[in-house]
Amino acid sequence: MSKQFKADLALLLVTIGWGSSFLLSKNALADLETYNFLGVRFTLAFLVSGILFFNRMIKVDKRTLKLGGVMGAVLFLHYALQTVGLNITTVSKSAFITGTNVVMVPIFSALLIKRMPQKSAVLGVVFAFVGMGLLTLNAGAFSLNIGDVLTFFCAAVFALYIILVGKYTVEVESVSFAVIQIGVVGGLSWVFSFLCENPHLPTTTGSWVNIGFLALACTSIAFIVQSVAQRHTSPTHTALIYSGEPVFAAIFAFIVAGEMLGTKGLIGAGLILMGMLVAELDFSMLFYKGKEVEYDQER
Repeated sequence: MSKQFKADLALLLVTIGWGSSFLLSKNALADLETYNFLGVRFTLAFLVSGILFFNRMIKVDKRTLKLGGVMGAVLFLHYALQTVGLNITTVSKSAFITGTNVVMVPIFSALLIKRMPQKSAVLGVVFAFVGMGLLTLNAGAFSLNIGDVLTFFCAAVFALYIILVGKYTVEVESVSFAVIQIGVVGGLSWVFSFLCENPHLPTTTGSWVNIGFLALACTSIAFIVQSVAQRHTSPTHTALIYSGEPVFAAIFAFIVAGEMLGTKGLIGAGLILMGMLVAELDFSMLFYKGKEVEYDQER
């Protein structure tokens, strides 16, 4: 079993966990305000991770601390936008719009290395934007729910995050790099919570269960696994695996909450997924392989 296959399998498990996080977050937000929720979730994850990897954390160097801090700020912006948006929109819509980051990753990568995106990436963006329109536009109106708009920006930030993690994780110690990011998100969340909200700890057993799972499985384990796994696979490959996140989110939302997208929403979601696949598949290579098969048969 190759290192890339193991990395991809690990990222797939992370994707399944993150698919469930939309519904769990929605439930937890019924008891806590946005930044208060993020503060509890990421602080708990940071404490657990820090204890488990204490030997690595006490040896952290300045570069890991600096890059981890910067990436933590980027990650905080992603989660802040996503969680505020989730207060306004539905679980399934939030998950599918967030999933458009898989289309953005190859485009952002091209911009960072000063190369034009491939035609397949451009076509993927067209599919994704049409799909998002069907998914989020109200019947008979050409206006977006503000929650949908915030979630779209959260997707763009996460696309940038995937690219930067792929770039920096090979330069530093991956585990402490991830733990620092988690701590920064927790710290910034408390700052904004005290400035804008009336922070408190969860008051119900259900909220603690939801946040506990989110903190351990969807935060601590997930981001450490991502930082380590991206040493062995590419950002675009990572993004393609993460494209399954909204699919798992919709499944969890349907099974647990009975949430339906409707016909127009399903078509929109399908177009978004199609855009993701079109942007990632190398059709020229598939065509080339097909030619090879025809050539071998002729021989």
